[in-house]
Amino acid sequence: MIAAGITGVHGWVPEYRLTNEELSTMVDTTDEWIMQRIGIKERRILKGGKATSDMGTEAVKGLLEKTGTKPEEVELIITATVTPDMMFPSVSTLICHKAGLKNAWGFDVSAACSGFLFALTTAEQFVASGTHKKVIVVGADMMSVITDYTDRTTCPLFGDGAGAVLLEPVEEGLGLIDHILEVDGSGYKNLHMKAGGSLRPASHETVDNREHFIFQEGQAVFKVAVSKMADVSVEIMKRNKVKPEELKWLVPHQANMRIIEAVARRMGIEKEQVMINIQKYGNTTAATIPLCMWEYESQVSKGDNVILAAFGGGFTWGSIYLKWAYDVK
Repeated sequence: MIAAGITGVHGWVPEYRLTNEELSTMVDTTDEWIMQRIGIKERRILKGGKATSDMGTEAVKGLLEKTGTKPEEVELIITATVTPDMMFPSVSTLICHKAGLKNAWGFDVSAACSGFLFALTTAEQFVASGTHKKVIVVGADMMSVITDYTDRTTCPLFGDGAGAVLLEPVEEGLGLIDHILEVDGSGYKNLHMKAGGSLRPASHETVDNREHFIFQEGQAVFKVAVSKMADVSVEIMKRNKVKPEELKWLVPHQANMRIIEAVARRMGIEKEQVMINIQKYGNTTAATIPLCMWEYESQVSKGDNVILAAFGGGFTWGSIYLKWAYDVK
């Protein structure tokens, strides 16, 4: 079996910063309350009639440029998102068009905040089987379009952004080594968007009832997120015999600083081993993990032990263990 590894990463976020101070003029909240409970200082918001595929395209273009990859060399793109531009065509199809990936095919993966892990594991199969040599995985979400800015419990959480990685065959011993991915559909009642699908199509009633926004039972989600993210991260360390001091980086989904800290404690690692940028971007759903890797790229070296971990609506959760496959040139 061929080893598949990440050989490049790039991110893109909108310019507009929605700060806690501005948010406090929209709903009954404060900077202190948000920082204490969540750890977010600001989040980026996409404006100007743009959509998820536009952010994904910028991330992909940047990735191609920095890795010296020609658009026509890319054979497959998989995008993780819960905020597609439209029900169809897929965001991946639109990115192929906008980024000039003329020889690529692609599709989207919907697994909420775990989407990037699900998409990355799927992409690995195409490289490991020997059928594809250059695959791009995108995590992109425009959460601002499904965020209710009259709901003080959810509107401080989410932001917009996109990240992309290039997956290629790598030397044996490097790349993606193991994964644990899980789902539990009974969790839908605690975190979902009520309307807009086939169960409750858009209507005057669904719009009037504000059902096209994120619905979340915060406490219930928090408890399950901590236990599930920690469980799979600890399990993947044990079965690959990775000791806490041997782990260079944990790359956790950026949903809540307290969740991140609790997972790190369970894993027995120090805060210095955890990639964190939640304070700058908030929860960008499928984009949080690639955005972290993009920001920390210069601090990761070839051969480093890295664990990715996420938890999302549905419920979905998982962890990936990999050995970093390159040094920044």
